Amino acid sequence: MHMYFEGSSNVTLLFNFWNVHGPAGMVLSVFVVLLLTVVYELLKVWKITVGKQKSSPNTSPSTAMSFSQNKQSCFATVIKCQEGSSSLANSPSEVSLTPTENTDNAADSSTAAKRRRWILHCLQTAIHIVQVTLGYMLMLCVMSYNIWIFLGVITGSVLGYFVAFPLLNHT
Repeated sequence: MHMYFEGSSNVTLLFNFWNVHGPAGMVLSVFVVLLLTVVYELLKVWKITVGKQKSSPNTSPSTAMSFSQNKQSCFATVIKCQEGSSSLANSPSEVSLTPTENTDNAADSSTAAKRRRWILHCLQTAIHIVQVTLGYMLMLCVMSYNIWIFLGVITGSVLGYFVAFPLLNHT
């Protein structure tokens, strides 16, 4: 095996069955490697997108602060109503039950949020495994030291970046 780039149309890529002989096979192989590289770039964007979904807006500090402010204003309204009515002040009120119901709902939503984060983490891990495997396969294709395969990987990377990263609103 040569340790320098050559422009031959005879090369073996990754496996013995991917043995290229001739220009037509080289064009097809370059196209396949180009598509694999585009998929690699799309996987990078998908992994970032899943990572953004893991930090849901329900757990952000600004949302929690606005919820607590709304909660205080609701209780303030109920307390004002209780002060005006002596029959409500002497009887057990619904106000004492409200935090218990909210706590149950908060526990359910917290459990659901944890489960959702765990599923998204598992999905992100699976994407990472596929991405690393594909990246090493592309690296081995480049290590065939064939200039056409190398140009296919570079072109696929450029095309994949051009197509995929606007999906993240980075344009």
